[in-house]
Amino acid sequence: MFISSAFAQTAPAAGGDIASIFSLSGPLPMMLVMMAVLYFVMIRPQMKKQKEHAAMIAALAKGDEVITGGGLLGKVSKMGDTFLGLEVSPGVEIQVQRSAVIQVLPKGSIK
Repeated sequence: MFISSAFAQTAPAAGGDIASIFSLSGPLPMMLVMMAVLYFVMIRPQMKKQKEHAAMIAALAKGDEVITGGGLLGKVSKMGDTFLGLEVSPGVEIQVQRSAVIQVLPKGSIK
């Protein structure tokens, strides 16, 4: 009389429907947004930098003054497919890999 009957509610479906997966607040769109951000912030700039370095290495010529990854400064004296002859001081020549060159200096930088 004073207490009304209580009815249990049915539980929602366990998997949900396909529309909830593709909704704008669902996990799939968020993952796609994060992948796009990762591409434009990290991957694309790195690929651009690699292309610029490859172009710089391909454009090396005898007489160019360069800096290697180890910090050596020198003038290119010999050119090979994979190695360069680098004159670090008069009469002293070393061989380094072409990919070790990180920067080409303006002419007359090394005195």
